[in-house]
Amino acid sequence: MNQPSNFDRLAGFYRWMEWVTFGPSLGWCRNFYLPGLSSCRHALILGDGDGRFTARLLGANHTVQVVAVDASSAMLDALVRRAGTRSVRISTHHADARIWQHAAASIRPPIDLIVTHFFLDCLTTTEIQSLAGRIRQASSPDAIWLVSEFAVPSTLFGCLFARPLVSALYFVFALLTGLTVRALPDHSAALRRAGFTLLDQSSRLGGLLVSQRWSSGPELRPADPPRPKPISIEMLQSC
Repeated sequence: MNQPSNFDRLAGFYRWMEWVTFGPSLGWCRNFYLPGLSSCRHALILGDGDGRFTARLLGANHTVQVVAVDASSAMLDALVRRAGTRSVRISTHHADARIWQHAAASIRPPIDLIVTHFFLDCLTTTEIQSLAGRIRQASSPDAIWLVSEFAVPSTLFGCLFARPLVSALYFVFALLTGLTVRALPDHSAALRRAGFTLLDQSSRLGGLLVSQRWSSGPELRPADPPRPKPISIEMLQSC
């Protein structure tokens, strides 16, 4: 297994890199399902970077407890600072999520929310399936998994624009972080094989970005996704 990529050097300006390249679109993906998470109590958040989603979740849900796992200590420090006084509800773990199975399996009570925003694209399909299988064993039967990722749609736009852009992003992050993955994994296939069910999804930028809501079991039925809200000043500041 390769060493995890090192995002420490990006922690201080990751937000601005994202804003310059994609504006508020990645933030839109992260927060798309946020209004429906008020009943969640025990969240496992993998690779949230500088913690913008974690801070939003803690602000919207005043009882949720968060386990945050990241291979970058600098990103974890930024996540805790961004959470402010709400950081007392965060348990941070500086670890490679791919080999974090012992700690994940010991989480009690069971996880009812898993969050991976622009994280699974750092793994291979096989690694995602292995990770998802371990997480499912530590999850409640009706746990929700939120996924935000890049995608290459099967359209002319996907062929001419999305695919070259994604390849360029992998090249840049390989230089900056040592990332060894060079192509988008099939995270949907990996999650299905691990026993998760896709409930609904929404896309942005012509299908380049996708937000998905998965369930740890087949009991839940697909629900109408929340309607996108107009971009506000508050949303721009939080992205």
